Amino acid sequence: MPQAPRVVATDCDGTLLRSDGTVSPYTRDVLDRCSEAGVLVVLVTARPPRWMHELGDLGVTGLALCGNGAFTYDVARREVVGHRLIGADLTGRLLQDIKEGVPGAQLATESLRGFAREPDFERASGRIDGEWLRGSLGELAAEPAGKILVRHDGWETEELSARVAQVVGDRAEVAHSGAVRMAEVTASGVTKALAISTWCAEQRRPVDATEVWAFGDMPNDIPMLEWAGRAHAVANAHTDVLAVCDEVVASNDEDGVARALDALLRGG
Repeated sequence: MPQAPRVVATDCDGTLLRSDGTVSPYTRDVLDRCSEAGVLVVLVTARPPRWMHELGDLGVTGLALCGNGAFTYDVARREVVGHRLIGADLTGRLLQDIKEGVPGAQLATESLRGFAREPDFERASGRIDGEWLRGSLGELAAEPAGKILVRHDGWETEELSARVAQVVGDRAEVAHSGAVRMAEVTASGVTKALAISTWCAEQRRPVDATEVWAFGDMPNDIPMLEWAGRAHAVANAHTDVLAVCDEVVASNDEDGVARALDALLRGG
C-alpha cells in the first residue's frame, strides 16, 4: 500500500471536475472527509483565478494554484494571495516575437487585472467575464502577464505549442491544458510543479514530495506529476500523462480522483 499523503494536488478540468464542469455530490463528500482527516487538497489548474469563484459556489474551498502556477488563490476569500508574473517589458517582447514568428496567431493575456485580448482573439469558451481590455499588443503589454494565450485557427494544439516554444526559447515556459488550438505561456520556470513544490516548502511543517499525491490529465500536469511522490492519471488522460503516472484511476466523469481518495480514507 503506497504511503498515505499529507497533501493531494489535483488538476480541475478533465480531472477533478466532470466534463460538464460540475463537482459531484460524491466528490464534495470525499473532499470534506479528506479535510476532516487532515489531508490537504490543493487545486492546481490552468484556470485563471476568477474561474475559481464557481468552484467555491459548488462547495470546493481551500487553496488554488492557478494559471499553471502563475497565481496563488484563496478560493474561500476569492482573493489572489501570491503571483509569479512575466514582467511588462518581457511580456511586450514575447507578444511581438510570437506575432511575428507565428503568422496568424491571435494573442491574449491573463494578469492581475483580468483578461485582455487582441480584437481577433476568439474566446472558445464563449465567456465574457473578467475582460478589461480589447486592444493592441502595446496595450496588452502594459500589465505584467501571468499567462500569454496563443490561439491559431489553422494549427492543432501540439503543433502550435511546439512552434511557440521555438519562438520564446528559454525566456518562458510553454504548455497546453487541453484548450483547442491554444498554447499557454508562463514566466520562465513557472509550472504546476514549481507552484506546488514552493507552497509545500513554505508550510510550517514543510511537506516533502514523497508526501504528495498528484492527479492530472493533460501535458501541463506532467511537471507536477513527475515531482510528486505518487502520480495518478485519470483514465481519460492524454497518452503522455498516462506514460508518466504510477497509477491510472477512473475517468473524471466516473469521479476517479474521489474514488482513489475514498479508498485511501477507508484504508484500502
